[in-house]
Amino acid sequence: MLAVELIAVGTELLLGQLTDSNTVFVASQLAAGGIDVLGTHQVGDNRARIAATMRLALERVDGIITTGGLGPTVDDLTKEAVCDALGVDVELHEPSLAQMREIFAKFGREMRENNRKQAFVPRGSYVLENPRGTAPGFVAFNADRTKFIACMPGVPREMKPMLTELVIPLLRQRYGVQDAIYRRVLHTINIGESEIDHRIDDLFRAGENPKIAVLAHEGLCDVKIMAKTGSRESAEAMIAPIERLVRERLDGFVFGADDASIESTVLDALVARGLTLATAESCTGGRIAAALTRIAGASQAFRGGVVAYDNAVKTAVLGVSETTLASAGAVSEETARAMAAGARARLHADIGIATTGIAGPTGGSETKPVGLVWFAIDSPERTLARSITFPGDRDSVQRRATMMALGLLWNALR
Repeated sequence: MLAVELIAVGTELLLGQLTDSNTVFVASQLAAGGIDVLGTHQVGDNRARIAATMRLALERVDGIITTGGLGPTVDDLTKEAVCDALGVDVELHEPSLAQMREIFAKFGREMRENNRKQAFVPRGSYVLENPRGTAPGFVAFNADRTKFIACMPGVPREMKPMLTELVIPLLRQRYGVQDAIYRRVLHTINIGESEIDHRIDDLFRAGENPKIAVLAHEGLCDVKIMAKTGSRESAEAMIAPIERLVRERLDGFVFGADDASIESTVLDALVARGLTLATAESCTGGRIAAALTRIAGASQAFRGGVVAYDNAVKTAVLGVSETTLASAGAVSEETARAMAAGARARLHADIGIATTGIAGPTGGSETKPVGLVWFAIDSPERTLARSITFPGDRDSVQRRATMMALGLLWNALR
């Protein structure tokens, strides 16, 4: 087993000024490459603290992979911290300096002395070329070369190919990593994380390989089945029986696997049945239509949508009667049903779906609290309606309601 820890360098990460998406990418790619990540860290632009974090990590794992802090400015200190942690000095890497000069000449810019700093690497390092930027990466080693620190730029467009094309192949070869992690992700909707845990609890404890994990996010819940082995074929054989059991126990909630999304699954179901869809949205503000139209080929099934936020639009465009609005209110089963029927009729679709609710943070009452959303699906055969009260802020309510609407639609189409 090759075990590493990750260090993302940058004070802006600690101040919340920048989201650390690099660590997510690095961890996922290392896992797929069979390299175990045992811990992650964020450290500010402080040479002593970076070096201290590195020394402690090297006591626990085989190596460290860092992102950030390789630039030309005075607060780019990762390289210096590596030297401190490993007890080495720097040396000039002439090919990197030559490449840097070519880049500056190509863009007609003067290369400053501080840029030259980027061409220095810890002595004895394996240099990682960076054709997409000026800062090379490197893999530095301790005195007996049993442990390593691999450093990459923090710019994602430079870091990502360096990781996948250079760092991971180098580490796999050097440390004889044969296995990789293969996974199957089952996507569920309209079922909670705790209910999933209840239904497949024994499968969690069955073993570490394959391993099961559950990840909940905004109305959806993913069940990941991961196998660590030497080939995709053997991984499929290990995953298949577990996947079959999970699907059986979560029957009616699994809408797709791996790259499938709820919106693509809904569109596929509509196309397969030769049906068209129209949307009428109030509280979701067009998010359902936006989700559907993100999918290429959505026009095969999606006719269009109306964002009927004002009651006058509900009446004039969708045909919701003023009597209904006056007696039941804009947020009601009656209005949701009328909106869905109006969208289907006015946009000449086979199915209409509607949302109307109170996204907040104000506008709620004792009988109609903030977070209450009514949904309706209208077709020639029947009209379905239901309500749910979502927790969270305005954005969360809108996102959850969008997912719920798509989930109800998928369930109706099954």
